[in-house]
Amino acid sequence: MTFPRIAFLDVDGTILDHGKAVAASTVAAIRGARAAGHLVYLCTGRAAGAIPREVSAIGFDGAVTNGGAYATSGAETVVAATMPREAVQRLITYFQDRGLLFFLQTDAAVHASPQVQRDFDAMLRRWESARGEPDEPQTAPQGSPRARDLTEIDLDGVAKAVFLGEAVDTVSRAQDELGDQFHIVPGSMPLPGGSNGEVGMRGTTKGSAIETVLDHLGFDRSMAIGIGDSWNDVEMFQVCGTGIAMGNAAPELKALADETTTSVREDGVWNAFVRHGLVTG
Repeated sequence: MTFPRIAFLDVDGTILDHGKAVAASTVAAIRGARAAGHLVYLCTGRAAGAIPREVSAIGFDGAVTNGGAYATSGAETVVAATMPREAVQRLITYFQDRGLLFFLQTDAAVHASPQVQRDFDAMLRRWESARGEPDEPQTAPQGSPRARDLTEIDLDGVAKAVFLGEAVDTVSRAQDELGDQFHIVPGSMPLPGGSNGEVGMRGTTKGSAIETVLDHLGFDRSMAIGIGDSWNDVEMFQVCGTGIAMGNAAPELKALADETTTSVREDGVWNAFVRHGLVTG
């Protein structure tokens, strides 16, 4: 008898090739695994409202979003852990005092001031030009839709923040100065390492949300597989019975996973699913 497994998949750099494409093999892996009786959940730092249509159209059994601040199972919300308003105000003051660009996420959308959006676009263009990449229109963090105006946000509904600066110690400084209250990890935007980060409340991670989902479903951790390529996936690796780093992940992150699959451009999800028996190769 084959017992069902449950897989948690990061989006950017795992399912989606950083805002560009979803491999046909990834779609086949997810749909094939579900057809075989396994469960497949998204597990992303994105807001639920910022998940690309081509990703959500694949079909999933639920989703961990906003880096673990929210989680759904079917149509049911099983985690909803927004930041206290005073914590949000502390972040805003910190970012503004240090001249950092920042985006605030609710479960529905990403928010930023128009000036931050313009400065962010310009920063990405400069970095891509320095790397010799083609100049393409840019979007908000992690390839999400254009940010809504910050004046429209409900400060009682903030789930996560994303920030960036010009200095390569931007993230490490934030960890030192805000780490007493917040969980801060390097971000996944295509910028120099250490210059952009993600912020959630301490104790709110992909791993904490996965634990709640597993308890809700009655699944043992040993039956869970987590696949990702970013630093917000570390706690997912720790909670799941098998943590799998994508081939395109940083070497330091691969060292924290149980194993490594091929890259997002080389059928990484499909190969991992075949290896663990969720689909037949």
